[in-house]
Order: sequence, then structure tokens, then C-alpha cells
Amino acid sequence: MADLTEILKPYGEWIIAIVTVLYVVYIYANRERFRSASMLALAGILAALVAVATTIIRVPTPATGGYLTFGDTMVMFSAMVFGPVVGVFAGGVGSALGDIMGGYPGWAPITLVVKGLEGLLVGYIAMKNDSTGNLIVAGVIGGTAMVLGYFTFEAYMFGVPAALTEVPVNTLQAVTGVLVGTGLAKVVKKRYPEALDLI
Repeated sequence: MADLTEILKPYGEWIIAIVTVLYVVYIYANRERFRSASMLALAGILAALVAVATTIIRVPTPATGGYLTFGDTMVMFSAMVFGPVVGVFAGGVGSALGDIMGGYPGWAPITLVVKGLEGLLVGYIAMKNDSTGNLIVAGVIGGTAMVLGYFTFEAYMFGVPAALTEVPVNTLQAVTGVLVGTGLAKVVKKRYPEALDLI
């Protein structure tokens, strides 16, 4: 079986560009619900922060060609503070950009889906209420989706034994994301409640 990450290498940037255009169209079409200019600017800035957080610290995992990163902290923070619409873009596009910038372009389309789903779930659950407990639940559900998403892909491509070696690494990413993301979200929501007016 051909390595799908090798097949996808040339297409990562195109897929991200198409998703970005679709996101802009979605925000514009729903401009009655969102402050479209500030929403797009905020989503872009947070996607850039996720990309930077993803590339700053990378620990390769040889069994599957993936790597450990702490970009999940910014994915969860973005979704917890600004909700699912920003979370899905910052998580998916930001993490996929981090893959491309970090030399893993074949992983970008997979990351786009997995981390986008993580941001969507965390943001959707977190918008229900601001309690610490709810934010932690949101992070745990989003982090679990991320771990299972990568495990499913890696089990298909590399086999279950190789995929299992990634589970502890991805779980560490998720736990760090929950702890740091929740802490940052609580601080920002308490000290800068006007930030929520941007959306």
C-alpha cells in the first residue's frame, strides 16, 4: 500500500487554500450573525499562533513519521474563548500550516481534518457555559477526538502496532492542551471580556 502522506505532499497547500476560501465565503454569507471582518482577522491571527506553537517544539515519532507538538494548547484556547467557528479554522488550518512549515506537508490534509474537528468540538461544548469543569470536559472530548482521529488514520496506513505507539504521545498533547488551554481561556475571559465582542 502506498504511503498516503507521500501521495498528499503536493496537495496540502492547495487544500488549505480551498478551505480558507470556503471559510471566508461562510463567514460572509453569515455576516448577520458574525462581525465578519473582525471574525476573519481573529481566525487568521489565531491560526497563525497555532501554526507557530506547532512548529516551535517538535519531537519526531519514527514509527509513523508523525511528531509530538504543543500546538493543541492554542487550538483549545482559541476554541474555548472564541467558539467553534473560530476554533475549527484555527485548529484545522493553523495546525495544517504548522505541518507544512515544519516539513511534514503530507500530513497537512489529515491534520486539517483531525485538528479542525478538535477545535469544532471544543468550541461547541465550551460555548455552553464558562465554568472550569465545562471547559475541561470540552478539552477532554476534543482531545479524545484528536487522539482517535490520528490513531484511525495511522492504523489504516501503518498498522495497529505502529499506531499504538502514537497514542501516548497524542494523549500527552491532549492533556497539555486541556490544562494550558483551559488556564489561558479562564484568564482571558476574566481579564479581557471585551475580547468576546470581536465575534
